[in-house]
Amino acid sequence: SLIKNRSHQMPKRILKGTVVSNKADKTLTVKVERRFIDPLFKKTVRSSKNYKTHDESNKYKIGDIVRIQECRPISKTKTWTVLED
Repeated sequence: SLIKNRSHQMPKRILKGTVVSNKADKTLTVKVERRFIDPLFKKTVRSSKNYKTHDESNKYKIGDIVRIQECRPISKTKTWTVLED
C-alpha cells in the first residue's frame, strides 16, 4: 500500500542545463553545470555532467536552456525527462 501512496516517495530532482546534442530520436543530451568551493584551496570550481534526457516532442534545439526531472528508467542510460514549461 505504501507504493501506491505517492506521499511516501522521495521528491524527484529537478536540474537546469543546456542542450548539447539532439541527434538521437526523442533524446537530448543536457549539460548541467554546478559550482562549488573547493574545500582545500577555497577556490570556486565549475564541474559539469551530461544527462541523457527524454524529449517526446523533439522540439528542443542545441543551445536551449531546459529543466529536467528525474523519472523511471526509459532506457539503459536515460532516466530523466524534459519539463514542459
